[in-house]
Amino acid sequence: MKLEQRDKIILFETTEIPDIFLSEYLNTMPGEYLKIYLYLIFLAKYNGEININDLSKKLALSIKTINEGIDYLEKEGYILRNSKGYMIINLQEKTLNNLYSLKIETTKEKIEENAKNKERIKLIQYINNKYFQGIMGPTWYSDIDIWMDKFGFDEQVMISLFDYCYRKSALHKNYIQTVAEAWRLNKIKTIDDLENYYKGQEKLVKIKKTIAKKLGRKGNLTQYEEAYIENWINEYNYDLPIIEIALKRTTLNSSPNFEYLNNVIKDWHERNLKTPEQINEFIETRKKQKKTTKEIQEKVKKESFEQRKYDDLSYLYANKNEKGANNGNQ
Repeated sequence: MKLEQRDKIILFETTEIPDIFLSEYLNTMPGEYLKIYLYLIFLAKYNGEININDLSKKLALSIKTINEGIDYLEKEGYILRNSKGYMIINLQEKTLNNLYSLKIETTKEKIEENAKNKERIKLIQYINNKYFQGIMGPTWYSDIDIWMDKFGFDEQVMISLFDYCYRKSALHKNYIQTVAEAWRLNKIKTIDDLENYYKGQEKLVKIKKTIAKKLGRKGNLTQYEEAYIENWINEYNYDLPIIEIALKRTTLNSSPNFEYLNNVIKDWHERNLKTPEQINEFIETRKKQKKTTKEIQEKVKKESFEQRKYDDLSYLYANKNEKGANNGNQ
């Protein structure tokens, strides 16, 4: 397919990328799709056409990746399908429309409240300077404002949220919101709540390592095994001393595993056993019950054996008498 260059010499031409793309959209776009997007912008400049096979060869990407990339760009609003093919969306105009829509949806009372909230303005500016080098995209301002209201975080927690994501090299909106949702589920609102949450997480990590060591695991626990442990601690409110009792009982099993361990602990929880003392007492009671049951079974077995032995002797004696009677008749 021929490209019309309109008397332009590629060597001296440039393809512009708006700053809003670099500040707002770049960090969420997968690398392979980024290659496709940039090349489509280049093609659009010269009125080129999208040819899947040509794109695959030119960008050294599979046809499957090209198709998936185009679907992604259309779904996320980077390109728009029309009767002739596709059109590149103006991201500056798109962002402006989004900001305008947010402003229209905000109530008058909310605007007045935010105008008076100087502390929040200072907070957003602090985040901008510390984590974005002063060039934070415009939509971040409204997002931070919305997150604070939605999650009920205080200022220190919001800073901690950005600091956590920054250290994870994941300073993009989807990840930040995912972490924020997790914190809300753990009822975090203040910096004290967050510190207690971190202490709980540290404790959880230590318990997981202890369990793995006692089970002789050299590698990491699986995701499902960790989920079992988290359930024992967070849902059952069991601590390491109780879990260790269950670990000792796995030695009684020929092939101990986490499912067996979980069944033991789950049974204790369903019996409303809450302390190591209650559990040890329950175990001792079960032992006595088993011992008593075994003794009864052995007694019954012995009596049954004696009865069979007596029956056998009676049968033999009866046969002997019968034979003697027959001889006398002869």
